[in-house]
Amino acid sequence: MVPQRLGYENLGLGVGLRTAHFNYILEEKPAVDWFEIISENFIDSQGRPRWVLEQIAERYPVVMHGVSLSIGTTDPLNFDYLARLKRLAEAVQPRWISDHLCWTGVLGLNAHDLLPVPLNEETLRHVVERIRVVQDFLERPLILENPSSYVTFASSTMSEWEFLTRMAEEADCGLLLDVNNVYVSSVNHDFDPWEYLENVPHRRIVQCHLAGHTNRETHLIDTHDNHVIDPVWELYRRAHQLTGGVSTLLEWDAKIPPFPVVHAEVLKARQYMSAEDLPARRPATPPPPIQPSADAVPHPLHLVAAEVQ
Repeated sequence: MVPQRLGYENLGLGVGLRTAHFNYILEEKPAVDWFEIISENFIDSQGRPRWVLEQIAERYPVVMHGVSLSIGTTDPLNFDYLARLKRLAEAVQPRWISDHLCWTGVLGLNAHDLLPVPLNEETLRHVVERIRVVQDFLERPLILENPSSYVTFASSTMSEWEFLTRMAEEADCGLLLDVNNVYVSSVNHDFDPWEYLENVPHRRIVQCHLAGHTNRETHLIDTHDNHVIDPVWELYRRAHQLTGGVSTLLEWDAKIPPFPVVHAEVLKARQYMSAEDLPARRPATPPPPIQPSADAVPHPLHLVAAEVQ
């Protein structure tokens, strides 16, 4: 039997480590449970960002979250990248390493986006084999996240939750359940997010993500630039019930407010952890539409590049 969370502990409630908050964290030492870093922001840095990370890693648990593994591409695995990732892990000693079920480029070119894969047997075999190689190289389990998506493929033959289940079991890897991404994709592709949650392998879920998104009337965009909306919180309540509780992190990557605002947002999760024996309040009708932002909509990965500079 697969141990719950692959044997990893529940770290509690954490936030993403962003440069805008470096000084506050170092000076105030806030009572946050843990931090998640974007691996690419530190993988080649030996300057102040790396020094800050080392100071924080001495005081808080840290998890590495990547955006460049490109597990779904047809390009060969980038072993230079994997070697640098492994060196960073040896220095930081993260509790685990995660990335996304996606591809990020082809022919050596990085699109700086988390692009969806066709959900079929051929893709499943391809991804499972690559996960096995990566895990052997890193000498630790890989945790993969469900990305938000905006298109689907005519060649897909299974649901995303079926693909994730078979992938995790056949590759013996873990899952990072992004609850906001489930909601965003469910609206964009007209599937039931509650059915999604019920049918992923709960014991393989190591971590959850929460975030805000932007409503563009015809579709939702995973912008990580606002508060978590109520329907996503209700999905999180159910995810907490089904998993028994896993490390939960808030992502806020654009229009970043002061650190206490970000921390207070993830602490709202406590309100959805009580009365686990009660059913989640599944809405009878879809939630009312949110007014779209008049501002230009950034993409989270576009912001990663700015962090690296």
